[in-house]
Amino acid sequence: MKRKQIKYKNLGFSVLFTLACLLFSLIYFETITLAVCIQKLGIPLLRLLLFISIGLLAGQLIENFGWTRQVAVLARPFFRFSNLGNQCSAAFTTAFISGAAANAMLLDFYEDRKISKMQLFLSNYVNQFPAFFLHLPTTVFIVLPLTGTAGILYFVITFLATLFRTICFLMFGRLYLKKHPNVDREDVHTVPLGKENKKDLTAILNKIKSKLPGRLTNIIIWVLPIYTLVFILNLIGFFNYLNMALSDFVTLTIMPVESLSVVILSFAAEFTSGFAAAGALMDAGVINVKQTVIALLLGNILAFPIRALRHQLPRYMGIFSPKMGLQLLLSGQVFRVLSILLMGTLYYMVA
Repeated sequence: MKRKQIKYKNLGFSVLFTLACLLFSLIYFETITLAVCIQKLGIPLLRLLLFISIGLLAGQLIENFGWTRQVAVLARPFFRFSNLGNQCSAAFTTAFISGAAANAMLLDFYEDRKISKMQLFLSNYVNQFPAFFLHLPTTVFIVLPLTGTAGILYFVITFLATLFRTICFLMFGRLYLKKHPNVDREDVHTVPLGKENKKDLTAILNKIKSKLPGRLTNIIIWVLPIYTLVFILNLIGFFNYLNMALSDFVTLTIMPVESLSVVILSFAAEFTSGFAAAGALMDAGVINVKQTVIALLLGNILAFPIRALRHQLPRYMGIFSPKMGLQLLLSGQVFRVLSILLMGTLYYMVA
């Protein structure tokens, strides 16, 4: 009971701190209004918490009903090969629908001691593969009309980078991880799909009811203030300032003059602006296809710190602990950058 009181006390402090930040912003910053807060903070935050809740609930249902093997069936051979196990495979399958839900499932399995910390980290890295496809349908139809062949090459290179690091993570799990007890065996308390009796269902729902509120509360304690602070910093132009400062440094020291505008616009908040500039420069004959691809890849790489701070930091630090969330985010992005650099270098040498 005392632990629950401390937990809800922390939630109260979190809510008060968040409200204080919002009130201060509404008073002192003209760009922040109540309507903007509802539309750009309230709705996305509720959507994020909904997906996190779904992930936590799905993890509990899958594990307690013994459905892990059924959900993990698609990726099971790869996760068995890498010694990551059925729980990580189930989270991988979920990542094709929602990255936040998949991360919430991983956290749930980790706190239940069903997976180790190394399995959690490796699985989170591997989940970048479904994340690539999650946003692909919308980005492809925007980018290809703007950049044509260069856009196709850009997507091929970034896909190969994603595939390469995914294979590396699976191989690392194969060589490094010890055999996990849950791998290659059925779950102990397996309830066949559609065969749950009333007693089993009641016991499982009571178990979920006792765990889920506390775990969701822990996540909300961190998500609320971090997400709100990032939202405020974004609206007052902090990330745009970082974008321009970083782009000025990079274009003066790394990029050729012909590609300056492509890279600068790649740092901007609007995703399509870099590709639009690339298409315009190619049509004008200022840069060729190869230069455009390299410029877009460099823009992608150099923009990652700002993108990660703005979009991913609140999710990672909220779902996981702030320390673990920061470790996951930074290490995952380092691997991502290294793989794109490798594939981009190979393309530059071969093309």
